[in-house]
Amino acid sequence: MLAFPNAKINLGLNITEKRPDGYHNLETIFYPIPVEDALEINMLNEDGKKYRLHQAGLEIAGEAEDNLVVKAYKLLDERFGLPPVDIHLFKRIPSGAGLGGGSADAAFMLKLLNEKFNLGLADEMLETFAARLGADCAFFIKNRPTYAEGIGNIFSPVSLSLKGYQIWLVKPDIFVSTRDAFAQIKPHHPQRSLREIVQLPVEAWKEYMVNDFEESVFPQFPAIGEIKEEMYRQGAVYASMSGSGSSVYGLFKADAVLPEVDFGEKAFVYKGKLADKVL
Repeated sequence: MLAFPNAKINLGLNITEKRPDGYHNLETIFYPIPVEDALEINMLNEDGKKYRLHQAGLEIAGEAEDNLVVKAYKLLDERFGLPPVDIHLFKRIPSGAGLGGGSADAAFMLKLLNEKFNLGLADEMLETFAARLGADCAFFIKNRPTYAEGIGNIFSPVSLSLKGYQIWLVKPDIFVSTRDAFAQIKPHHPQRSLREIVQLPVEAWKEYMVNDFEESVFPQFPAIGEIKEEMYRQGAVYASMSGSGSSVYGLFKADAVLPEVDFGEKAFVYKGKLADKVL
């Protein structure tokens, strides 16, 4: 069975407070975009092995047992005693980009296993399992525009459609660590919630919708901020860093012509149209 886990972008990201446990509460809106990995599972007939992971495409750091698709398999295997599986993962979503690629792979693995082995798990139960793998994993179960709060794990639906808009996504060859991203963060409650801002015309988002991490990341990595500026120079109606970086996206009207711009030899660049849900 084959699936295509897709990435997401953050529309706005406000760090609202630091929690007693050291984590931070936030508010953001997750929106699915059609940048996809490929994930396939088949029965594994080799004796003595519960799974085998084959990886291709972009390099994935770490051991196989640390990969979230393997953790997703082990999670359901503990509950249901699954047959051995052969896993093929082709990575196209760049890591360390604020795009949720690993979380998407984990969530789609849960959905594939549920379907292939007829586990009968409803979306709500799949979301419960996904939440155990990562704060934003559960978003990818239903894969629709979602308002997220808490540590990014409390979800509610949001009425939003960017269907027809074009997205220009750039992930430069820059790694932003969590420590770097939080270096200058000062938690605060915004005057206007993203729930309210997102109902404004997209053209008004530039004035009201912010990603708090930009204030910390751009001074440390000016090249990331310059990509955002370039998006606006080329006519974006809204541009932002996604998550804690280092990818930047611009939203453009349907008839905009997106030029070729050199963002560096190792930069990941994607241009395409948006929908409400990636199937």
